[in-house]
Amino acid sequence: MNLNVTLVAQAIVFLVFIAFTIKFVWPPLLRAIEARQKEIADGLAAAEQGRRSLETSNTQANEAIRQARSRATEILSQAEKRSAQMIDEARQAAREEGAREKTAAKAEIDQEVTRAREQLRAQVAALAVAGAEKILRREVDAKAHAELLDGIKRQL
Repeated sequence: MNLNVTLVAQAIVFLVFIAFTIKFVWPPLLRAIEARQKEIADGLAAAEQGRRSLETSNTQANEAIRQARSRATEILSQAEKRSAQMIDEARQAAREEGAREKTAAKAEIDQEVTRAREQLRAQVAALAVAGAEKILRREVDAKAHAELLDGIKRQL
């Protein structure tokens, strides 16, 4: 056997093998490689989208927390104002109630003073009658002299 024929035969077999590989083996391999590349690219894009979504969510969460804190501060401020207002209203109501009670007490005292004066007048009139009775040494008829006694009471 000749080395050249063997070499040529091997070259032809190798070329047939390469043609067979290019025609039947290489396209499925390229499709598998391209599919894998597409999966990797899609995964990377999804990861990037997830990262952006996470950043957006974190920003929104921080904004919501900031707004909640602001609202809580506002609510506390309103509660403090309302509390102060309620205290002032209670103080005013207490002052008004005290003034009413003071007025009522003053009116009651005035009535008591008037009653005491009337009683004192009646006692003075009775003493005056008793004194006049002793001076005159006779008994004075109270019914007959009612006008006289009323006049004395009014003068006192």
